[in-house]
Amino acid sequence: MKQLFLKSGKYFIFFLILIFILGSCNKIQDSQVPNVPFSFTVNLNINNELNIPGNSLFFPGMGYGGVIVYCEMPGSYYAYDATCTYEINQTCKVRNDGALGTCSCCKSQFILIGGAFPSKGPAAAPLKQYNVSQINEFTLRVYN
Repeated sequence: MKQLFLKSGKYFIFFLILIFILGSCNKIQDSQVPNVPFSFTVNLNINNELNIPGNSLFFPGMGYGGVIVYCEMPGSYYAYDATCTYEINQTCKVRNDGALGTCSCCKSQFILIGGAFPSKGPAAAPLKQYNVSQINEFTLRVYN
């Protein structure tokens, strides 16, 4: 009887540990920037600066604080919210200049290549990234 009790106690402890581990696996929020649903298209014939690798353009009125679209190379584009991850409000915008973005308030700098991670300043988190898909040779779709 004592062995049965010890064996069932081991299973009970294992079960409690499993519940504790699974309960702590909540989804981690990627960004503190509020999620604002949007979708828009970019005509690369009109916005031809985005055909040149290393260039970026700002599109106001999209996302939370506007959207920066960056061309890494022809056919490879990134899109980020222009809201600084240190000063999360709609007045502190990241101003883009090619592959570098700088916050107008805290002066944090973000490298727009491959993730918009901060390179200088008090910001510790990268800019919020959005989806970009190429519809055809001359049209991008940016959305979340």
